[in-house]
Amino acid sequence: MDKDLAYYVHCFTHLKRDNKNGGAPHKPILLLSIIRLFESGVFKSNEISISPDLVSAFKSSWTKLVITTHHPIFALPFYHMRSEPFWQLIAAPGCEMWIESKGTMRTFGNLKTAVEFARIDQELTELLTQPETRNVLKVSVLDKYFKETKSNYGDFNAEGLPDSSILYESSEEYKRKIVELKKRVDENTFQEEVFIRSGLFKREIPKIYDNTCAISGLRIDATSNISMVDACHIVPFSEGYDDTLVNGISLCPTLHRAFDRGLIALSGKYEVLINHNFVENSSVYNLSQFAGKEIFLPDNSKYYPAAENLRNYRRRFGF
Repeated sequence: MDKDLAYYVHCFTHLKRDNKNGGAPHKPILLLSIIRLFESGVFKSNEISISPDLVSAFKSSWTKLVITTHHPIFALPFYHMRSEPFWQLIAAPGCEMWIESKGTMRTFGNLKTAVEFARIDQELTELLTQPETRNVLKVSVLDKYFKETKSNYGDFNAEGLPDSSILYESSEEYKRKIVELKKRVDENTFQEEVFIRSGLFKREIPKIYDNTCAISGLRIDATSNISMVDACHIVPFSEGYDDTLVNGISLCPTLHRAFDRGLIALSGKYEVLINHNFVENSSVYNLSQFAGKEIFLPDNSKYYPAAENLRNYRRRFGF
């Protein structure tokens, strides 16, 4: 059978689903989320990654369209879509046997560890990159599975990501909300929410530092989606539940590693401090060359690294 538009419309409207409570909406919601990210240009190839954009689009789509009592578990459709002819799961290295265990793949953490990405048909990818055929596929899913709520679909923002203003809250308020969320939802939902917020943190920190390493000044402008700087937590998220902008700093990968391992720190005046617990040979890449250097900071002072976070970091590593 030729894999043309009619073929994929048939696939999308004849999904293998659990038919309890009117039919599970998970697979249709995932397809609409993928379509949304092709619309916004986030997805451009046939490799569908488990990204914060996709998880957030899934949750947003679910809120707008689903009125049954099903639970919005992202891992379920991403894994079980493998029963559809256009979807192939690609295992992470060493996890080839793991993805054969259906029970294991019910949790978001296990799914993200075991699956590298999903590969869809190249013919389907080409249809999803073209507005006219993409719209036909979108309408076919909405008409088939969400007749009562389909008018809500157009209310999302372009990328499906939450408002990044959550990262601009005070550290205390942000932590309070995270702790409350952890108490209120199951572990799977909590992992998904943290994953989305972490994606925002990784995206916004380089932005406020103009995609520049705060210590070395490294900055590379690329025509493709390439970044040479990381969003580095000052106080680890696992300790402070803090993804706010004042708990982040933009660093190139080498200096990020050095910072995470306590080899370098920042003073209260935002000057680089070098630890004395290591020895390095003579090289143009020496960390010691940055000793006493004042770092590059965001244009807006309210986004500077919080003094309390820097003090906690210095105390932790004995500076």
